Amino acid sequence: MKPVLAALFGALLFMASPARANGVVAYVDIRSQRMNVWVDGARQFSWPVSTARTGYLTPTGSFRPQRLHRSYFSRKYDNAPMPYAVFFHRGWAIHGTNDLRRLGRPASHGCIRLAPAHAGTFYRLIRQYGRADTRIVITR
Repeated sequence: MKPVLAALFGALLFMASPARANGVVAYVDIRSQRMNVWVDGARQFSWPVSTARTGYLTPTGSFRPQRLHRSYFSRKYDNAPMPYAVFFHRGWAIHGTNDLRRLGRPASHGCIRLAPAHAGTFYRLIRQYGRADTRIVITR
């Protein structure tokens, strides 16, 4: 039984390794407030983000983009602009923000905020590779 488990574990590591991944994989680390973007198995970008501040939640797990909006305005938070919004779970999204001085520390209501230029780059990568070939992995 041990050889079977070892083979299964090795296969899972192989599939989960960024170096083996095709398409786009965004790793968001809530603790470090960074998003690393891998394209076809190579890290291409590392950007500061803002995730949920105290009292709010950024979900963790592995997600696929559900919908993309180049220009979106929050219905929940006073029509706040959310450029290059990539919705990945219920109402949570990765999107641009104009509040650049707060990037790198928790500041949002739960979304993952990026500098607008970085959000635009991420949005275009998803459009190029497709939602099915994009994964968003969020950890604490």
